[in-house]
Amino acid sequence: MNLETTYLGLKLKNPLVPSASPLSNDLDAVKKMEEAGASAIVMYSLFEEQISMENRALDHFINSPSDSFAEALSYFPEPEDYHNLHAEEYLDQIQELKKSVDIPIIASLNGVSEGGWMSYAINMQEAGADALELNIYYIAGDPSMTASDVEDMYVNDLIAVKKSVDIPVSVKLGPYFSSFGNMAVKLEKAGADGLVLFNRFYQPDIDLDTLEVEPSLDLSSSFEKRLPLRWIAMLRPHLNCSIAATTGIHTAKDVIKMTLAGADVSMMASILIFHGPDILSKIEKEIIEWMEEKEYTSLEEMKGAMSSASVADPSSFERANYIKILQGFDLKQFR
Repeated sequence: MNLETTYLGLKLKNPLVPSASPLSNDLDAVKKMEEAGASAIVMYSLFEEQISMENRALDHFINSPSDSFAEALSYFPEPEDYHNLHAEEYLDQIQELKKSVDIPIIASLNGVSEGGWMSYAINMQEAGADALELNIYYIAGDPSMTASDVEDMYVNDLIAVKKSVDIPVSVKLGPYFSSFGNMAVKLEKAGADGLVLFNRFYQPDIDLDTLEVEPSLDLSSSFEKRLPLRWIAMLRPHLNCSIAATTGIHTAKDVIKMTLAGADVSMMASILIFHGPDILSKIEKEIIEWMEEKEYTSLEEMKGAMSSASVADPSSFERANYIKILQGFDLKQFR
């Protein structure tokens, strides 16, 4: 059975790619994921804020008198508040992983504003990264910022990074655009080698005891795959770039569905944190069993077989599905 796929121009042995998570900070964990069947690894994100903070700190020590203080740093979180590697250590980790495993290593750069932090894309390439995932995590909370302003920011960030590196660049983004299909096409035209659909925007909570806003991390559930599934199926006929599915991918069935919709790879993290790297071999085995049952001989045969260009009723991915669900709703089944 041939599970080979191509993502960002990289030839991969299967579509199973662990997404950015703390697991990539651990060399042994990465080796175990490779042994269990991972075809590539997306490293944990290096954040714009980390790079900016370290650059400001360096500038302070070089240019400030010994009795002055860097008050400008106070609005950044303390270094220990970031539970991943610091900037230079991140580059060392890329080099270590490249020496230790044979699968491609995809670096992850997480930021928003166009600026000097993007130069780390070059450093990641020089450290040996096979590709770069540009993770743009932005909440447009300023009412004066228009939808066009937000879209232009994403496109300009991508263009700036693409100008600095030769390795493939994918963009990981959320679904919250007025016209996501148009945004996807814009990013491809701006040079995106791939799109990663979708980023999960972690929602803050309020602690009722301390009356403080607190971060909240809830790992994904399989139910959440439906959002990327829909958009991948609708966009696959309109995009030539690679598409990675992410969020809510926990089982072999999830991976199969994403492939049928048109994804080149399926990225997962929560299931690996829940069950450990060995779950990958189980997922791969079950994919093969399903393919044999359905008489598929390769992943490429499956890819996009259920996209909007291939199903009998393409509107089932759009408004028709909404109408059918509501008209067929039977309250009795919930009593």
